[in-house]
Amino acid sequence: MPRQLLGLPPWCVAAPGVSSVALALAYGRELGGPVIALVSLVLAAAVLAAVHHAEVIAHKVGEPYGTLVLALAVTVIETSLIVALMLAGGASTTALARDTVFATVMIVCNGVLGVCLLVGALKHGVPAFRVEGTTPMLAVLAALATLTLVLPSFTTTTPGPTLTPAQLGFAAVASLALYGVFVFVQTVRHRDYFLPLGGADPESHAPPPAARVTWTSVALLLVCLVGVVGLAKTLAPAIEQAVLDAGAPQAVVGVVIALLVLLPETVAAARAAARNRLQTSLNLGLGSALATIGLTVPAVALASNFLPHPLELGLPPKEIALLALTLLVAGLTLTAGRATVLQGAVHLMLFAVYLFLAAVP
Repeated sequence: MPRQLLGLPPWCVAAPGVSSVALALAYGRELGGPVIALVSLVLAAAVLAAVHHAEVIAHKVGEPYGTLVLALAVTVIETSLIVALMLAGGASTTALARDTVFATVMIVCNGVLGVCLLVGALKHGVPAFRVEGTTPMLAVLAALATLTLVLPSFTTTTPGPTLTPAQLGFAAVASLALYGVFVFVQTVRHRDYFLPLGGADPESHAPPPAARVTWTSVALLLVCLVGVVGLAKTLAPAIEQAVLDAGAPQAVVGVVIALLVLLPETVAAARAAARNRLQTSLNLGLGSALATIGLTVPAVALASNFLPHPLELGLPPKEIALLALTLLVAGLTLTAGRATVLQGAVHLMLFAVYLFLAAVP
């Protein structure tokens, strides 16, 4: 038996299969304490393996295609999970898409961005990134977030934070179209705007993997991501019970699940920042938030035709204030082209405020 299969570490090859077996054995069952701990370890291994396979793919196809692969793969699986839960659930799931999208935006724009800025600044002083790439991403994110999460709270045709079928259809088409234009600009029209500034990453000069290794990593990445999302869903009842025992609001469950699902992207973004490739981190984080809105809203709009209850998309006032503050601070950060420890600390503080107000509204 060779030490490495197709040049891949053995644990990266084994982790996807182990996560699939664990998911098959644990899904839909009540889990005890030792089993929860074991499932959590398998989940962590699947996350690390997903990051490794994503980096193999990124090294083969180059930036920004590599970051786009991981962001799209996670978002497609996450969106499928949301739609399945909404179709299987009742009235309690009408706000699931809104809560998930909002949690993703807050986690990415404050948590992931703050960690990457802090790691990059601590290791490299004042890391730089391309303003011509980051500001368009933030502009698209602000437009999509306002259109889908804020405006439904102010429309008057329907009561509450809902949209009419025509309004929902327009929001879905606009979201998908704007995200499609962004992907075209990122990968074709202005691809150089999203390339790293030439950080000192020794792995970037290594020879690219063979096609067989790349396709193997693609397959194993998909298996890993299914395992990550499925195991996160499997752990949800235990998390929900822990939240109830602690007396915290139900919204905390959605936050915890979103944190688990975003783990592969968070780890990959932090590792890129540590290698002085902050632009790659920003591509991955902001691209993930854009993909979540651009793909989730059209999917839930289509699924709403089969739901007995209207979708709740509009955010409450407190969440709107947090979103506005986050976009304002992100705008000030991403238009500078350089970052220090201070910017990372500000974003992490906003993330702490978001988590605290989710638990203590």
